[in-house]
Amino acid sequence: MSTFRTFAIDAEVVAGLRVRDDAGRPPRPVTDTEGGSPLRCCLRHSLPGEELALLSYAPLRRWAAQAGADPGPYDEVGPVFVHAEPCEGFGGTDFPAGMGGELRVFRAYDDRGGILGGRLVEHHVSGDAIASEAVLAEQFADPEVELVHVRAVLFGCFMFEVRRA
Repeated sequence: MSTFRTFAIDAEVVAGLRVRDDAGRPPRPVTDTEGGSPLRCCLRHSLPGEELALLSYAPLRRWAAQAGADPGPYDEVGPVFVHAEPCEGFGGTDFPAGMGGELRVFRAYDDRGGILGGRLVEHHVSGDAIASEAVLAEQFADPEVELVHVRAVLFGCFMFEVRRA
């Protein structure tokens, strides 16, 4: 049994972002003709022809509001893809191996929303869940780590959040 849980962007949050994103703009509609865009609503890659929304998302903002934290300058806003219409969401809790590929950075945050550090992780095309779980176990061994954000290195964008189980 895993000692952590993986979170996609919550369905209610995505619904609001489809109207106005975290940068205050309406999302940009995209038809993904080739497929392969990482979807943060269900933690899988898009299929050819799927209708998506490209929007700005601040991954620490809602967690900080619930936790009473102030991430200050770490309240970053960046681009993410979600389905244009509601989808099935992410049904799991383990590391989503389907979101592997390219380089990822696992960025650890404390209970105030400050960055504690990060680890660069190289995935294979199908994802390397075992290596990722080892990195997460190492990060969560530090009692100051409250959550970890997995981000794509190439574009710097948020992929998903991981918290202690």
